Amino acid sequence: MTNTENYNFIFNQAIADYHVKDHVDTPINNPYQRDTLENRLYLKCWIDTVQWHLEDLIRDPHIDPVDALALKRRIDSSNQDRTDLVEQIDSYYRQFYSDVQVLPDARLNTESPAWAVDRLSILALKIYHMREQMERTEASDEHRQRCADKWRVLCEQQKDLSTAIDQLLEDIAAGRKYMKVYRQMKMYNDPSTNPVLYQKK
Repeated sequence: MTNTENYNFIFNQAIADYHVKDHVDTPINNPYQRDTLENRLYLKCWIDTVQWHLEDLIRDPHIDPVDALALKRRIDSSNQDRTDLVEQIDSYYRQFYSDVQVLPDARLNTESPAWAVDRLSILALKIYHMREQMERTEASDEHRQRCADKWRVLCEQQKDLSTAIDQLLEDIAAGRKYMKVYRQMKMYNDPSTNPVLYQKK
């Protein structure tokens, strides 16, 4: 099994587990040991899945403004958790490949492995929910066909991204590429850099 075959299996597992109850307040029951990459990947996709449904809820045109604000705050918090988790996954990769002898002509990738894996998790969600739309019996044939066309493109994209991630990890392991991780410096969550927050002190 390749790295991404394992990752996609874990993502699909997290998505399926969430949809047993299909509720944003469902407690997570992560089946993987705490300090493993698998645990972090399952948690990553769980966060993405909950946030997917929070984003659905906040788009209700009849939502109460107070409820909308509470949802917006929750989505902001979820985004920060997601970012922190991606950085944890990159720390895992950096440690895992720390003994690799980097070749003199090694190249840098446009993004770190974990941010590519982040996109893979979102793709798994898109594929799941597009399949739901394909199978909606009350929807029109035209709707189902449009969604089927999109689903096929998403599956191709998942295959291509999976291949690219596997190749990136192979290149890092062989010293042909090297990792450089820049922490996400989100300013709006920091009371010392968001003017709205620090000017009110």
